[in-house]
Amino acid sequence: MKKDLPDNIVEDISIAIVLERESPSEKVWNVYLINEKETAINNVLVSSKGYGQKDGREVKTSSLRHFIGDVDALSAVKVEAIDTQVFGLTNEYWLSYYIDNTIYDKKYIFLPESIVDENLVKIPLVNKAGILIGGTR
Repeated sequence: MKKDLPDNIVEDISIAIVLERESPSEKVWNVYLINEKETAINNVLVSSKGYGQKDGREVKTSSLRHFIGDVDALSAVKVEAIDTQVFGLTNEYWLSYYIDNTIYDKKYIFLPESIVDENLVKIPLVNKAGILIGGTR
């Protein structure tokens, strides 16, 4: 059963919500997959959804699935744009990929109100400000 499956640990792979540009009237944010491994990852699939409470009622966004394909070693790829209206929700990203013939998967969760200016850091390989989950470097 599940206990018989190997623990394929995801390391050096992150999901980041990046502030692309900012003007007095708006901020533009995108979600990136960051591969800090020394090897490429293949058949990359990222599923995203948002859920939680907004204005006192339960809200769920559409589930989106993005087939990224192959991601080179030490590189970053844009997954999707993200609207600031969902920052008050839990934003979940489920990543799966292959290295050789071994599958890896991991869930990344941005909690409500975690995407704020106080949490901005410099995102590796993108070199812009954002919120980062994952990685080990």
